[in-house]
Amino acid sequence: MEAPLAVVVGILIATGVYLMLARHLLHYLFGLVLISNAANLAIFIAGRLTRASPPLVPKGQEAPQIIVANPLPQALILTAIVIGFGLLAFALALIAQAYRELGTLDVDSMRIAEPVKPKRKKTT
Repeated sequence: MEAPLAVVVGILIATGVYLMLARHLLHYLFGLVLISNAANLAIFIAGRLTRASPPLVPKGQEAPQIIVANPLPQALILTAIVIGFGLLAFALALIAQAYRELGTLDVDSMRIAEPVKPKRKKTT
């Protein structure tokens, strides 16, 4: 079961990198989200997929007596999802403000700090 999911992680990362190489801010943001989701899926796969019982310790025992699922990858992924959503909301707000100020989302056209130099006239 891990092999098909590893292929899905590879496809998500490849698609995310392709989108991040585009010259459009929204494409860049969507690529970042895809890579974030691919990392979450990779962490989930690294925690080993199993049909074990939930990680509950019976009262009076220090450890479960049966094989249980690993709760650490699930906790890490949940934290990453919350942080990723906050990053997405903040980045969308920044992109909306950049569009209002500059009128474009094309990265090459955003030139406030480096204005385009006027062409010089040839003198003979």
